[in-house]
Amino acid sequence: MEGKNYINGTFVDGVSGERFESRNPARFDEVLGTFPLSSEKDVRNAVHAAQTAYDSWRHVSRIKRGEYLDTFTQLIKKDREELARLMARECGKGIVESRADVTEGIHMAQYVFGTVRMPHGDIVDSEIPEKDSFMRRKPKGIVAAITAWNFPFAVPLWLVCPSVVEGNTVILKPSRETACIGNTIAEYAHKAGFPPGVVNVIHGGCGDALVRHPDIPVVLFVGSNAVGSEIKKTVAGFDNKMAACEMGGKNAIIVLDDANLDIAVNAAVVSAFKTSGQRCTSASRLIVHERVLSEFERRFIEVTKRIKIGDPLDEDVFMGPVINEAATEKITMYNTLARKEGAEALLEGGRLTQDPYTKGYFMSPFVYRMHHSLSSRVLQEEVFGPHVAIIPVKDIDEAVEVHNGTGYGLTCAVITEDYRKARRIREDCEYGLGYVNLPSIGAEVHLPFGGVKKSGTGLPSGSTLIDVVTHRTAWTVNHAMEIKMAQGLTIKF
Repeated sequence: MEGKNYINGTFVDGVSGERFESRNPARFDEVLGTFPLSSEKDVRNAVHAAQTAYDSWRHVSRIKRGEYLDTFTQLIKKDREELARLMARECGKGIVESRADVTEGIHMAQYVFGTVRMPHGDIVDSEIPEKDSFMRRKPKGIVAAITAWNFPFAVPLWLVCPSVVEGNTVILKPSRETACIGNTIAEYAHKAGFPPGVVNVIHGGCGDALVRHPDIPVVLFVGSNAVGSEIKKTVAGFDNKMAACEMGGKNAIIVLDDANLDIAVNAAVVSAFKTSGQRCTSASRLIVHERVLSEFERRFIEVTKRIKIGDPLDEDVFMGPVINEAATEKITMYNTLARKEGAEALLEGGRLTQDPYTKGYFMSPFVYRMHHSLSSRVLQEEVFGPHVAIIPVKDIDEAVEVHNGTGYGLTCAVITEDYRKARRIREDCEYGLGYVNLPSIGAEVHLPFGGVKKSGTGLPSGSTLIDVVTHRTAWTVNHAMEIKMAQGLTIKF
């Protein structure tokens, strides 16, 4: 694929002429495409296109704006298997997971389209009976959407779809690691007939220029805490900007003493190792009551050993490769660090270099037991790979303390047969997404998606993004022949 930027309804080369490659992490000698390494001038061109389109786009009927999304969705549905296979090759997710990613993107577009004929705003009673008061929403302008590689289709649509249907224009910067999927989003937007400048896609190292551009009032980001924190600092220096950042997690599954261990083990394996542990919602901490610790560990290790690692296009593969060489080095470093910090390894894991793994970034799961420590880096920092700690606790009070004993707060799952215990976890743990007798991963598009503490700004992605990409306005109409004010104030001359 020879990818291009998509600006003002046209596919164009980058201004600098420089390009980068997207490679298959399962076969790193396979180049899937080349793409423009965009510059600040490319950003300025995209912003100009989005600004020009904004005034007319925001005056298009909200229902009509939704119909563009419906056309977009119908086009994608015809090609979902082709998209899933491209995704599996480009980011290393298994084909089953890749299909789910495409489906989730479709669901988001369908959900947003479904809202356009629903009530939008509120009629509010006035203190003065001769007045009508309304709450209305207005778009903010240009939205910059900067997205990660691990959900290269669904997450961009979480951000783009609500933004455009509310009357904003969008500049999407997909991850360099999944530029092919980013390019296909531009192609479908073009085929769907969005007016020029409404949806723009630019590739490469231009995120900072997008964040700093004075004419972009909203920045949406999904990625690491390190990058998201810098975005928040930059945005804070502007009077007219805001940022909604989803920034990963150090998530946990809490297995209580009354847990159904069949559910507990299955939920833990899925949460820890789907997408090779490279989800912001992945559970890298398994907090287990000491009464069931031995049996849980035995069964968890037994199932983990049976995980099939291999080519993402193989229907039976559970784990594909991690995304790149830097990821293998980071995960290896944390595996080594866990041993130095006193972990007891229950299952050795690391880089797989023998056949058939020689040409990919494949890693096997590393599982260890370790008691909770606020000073332990491996229990505090996001690893983003198949690296899992089992942490024993003596009761639910300690489980809550351990769960909250990190700087992150994205997802929390509890396995229990007692709804009272589940309620305790619901009320006292710090998280954005909570689950009972389920894995810590999984999102439904009509629910908010976001975290607290280092995981997010409290401004979630997905369906509730409307509160970020619009601002509420009050509109009051007087039907009387005189002016009457609230709080008993009257005006007469």
